[in-house]
Amino acid sequence: MDLRIFTEPQQGATYDTLLTVAKATEDLGFDAFFRSDHYLPMGSAGGLPGPTDAWITLAGLARETKRIRLGTLMTAGTFRLPGVLAIQVAQVDQMSGGRVELGLGAGWFEEEHRAYGIPFPKEKFARLEEQLAIVTGLWATEVGKSFDFHGTYYDLTDAPALPKPAQKKVPVLIGGHGATRTPRLAARYADEFNIPFASVEDSERQFARVRAAAEEAGRGADALTYSNALVVCVGRNDQEVARRAAAIGREVDELKANGLAGSPAEVVDKIGRYAGIGSRRIYLQVLDLDDLDHLELISAQVQSQLS
Repeated sequence: MDLRIFTEPQQGATYDTLLTVAKATEDLGFDAFFRSDHYLPMGSAGGLPGPTDAWITLAGLARETKRIRLGTLMTAGTFRLPGVLAIQVAQVDQMSGGRVELGLGAGWFEEEHRAYGIPFPKEKFARLEEQLAIVTGLWATEVGKSFDFHGTYYDLTDAPALPKPAQKKVPVLIGGHGATRTPRLAARYADEFNIPFASVEDSERQFARVRAAAEEAGRGADALTYSNALVVCVGRNDQEVARRAAAIGREVDELKANGLAGSPAEVVDKIGRYAGIGSRRIYLQVLDLDDLDHLELISAQVQSQLS
């Protein structure tokens, strides 16, 4: 089971804070540092000092880290033209020496689109399908040849299909709860399927749908890695768990029901339940980015039991 650190910088974080967390992620032996792709805080968070851009952040971290994987859960398809996104991700992959992964979603947070003047189209899922075809098609095009795509929403003619990523294939992550179109899209384009903030039972049902779609597409169910994203709140005792829950504005019982919360033993046990239904990777949503002791505890007493 891989453990990855997953951050939500729109809630309030500087680049320096993210760099500190990314370096701790690397030093403590976690597999990867991922971040969300949002420009507006959610809930009661003030968001100060303001948003940071996902791919600009990852470009900086690519030069400041050596081992960990870097990526997004999920890049919003509404934020970037697919041809430009392919260039950005390929360049950051080069900057990292081949450690980048692209999580790409349709985009959903309408309020942030209004706040920053970003168009919020009605039909987002069909656009996402074209975006995936374009990004992966540009990367797969042989050097010296051009790429063309003529779709409903995007039209590319004689694209040089450059630059190329450092990796032969940048892993693509697709996720979500949709019962029909999401599994079909994952079966076609994804290297990894991620389900965010879902119970063991709901995850098992969605994994089964994706497995069936992959078999139907002729790929085989095991061609994809299956993963979960879950909020994390671990403490050495009940008081420490309660303190960490209060720091992120959550209740302990709710966190235990919907995430990975409690003692290290409790969290290891629950991760084991996800592993039992085929999850091979957990993205730990860390909401208090100043609490590095939290990461140290997870590394020493949770991750160590999973390896």
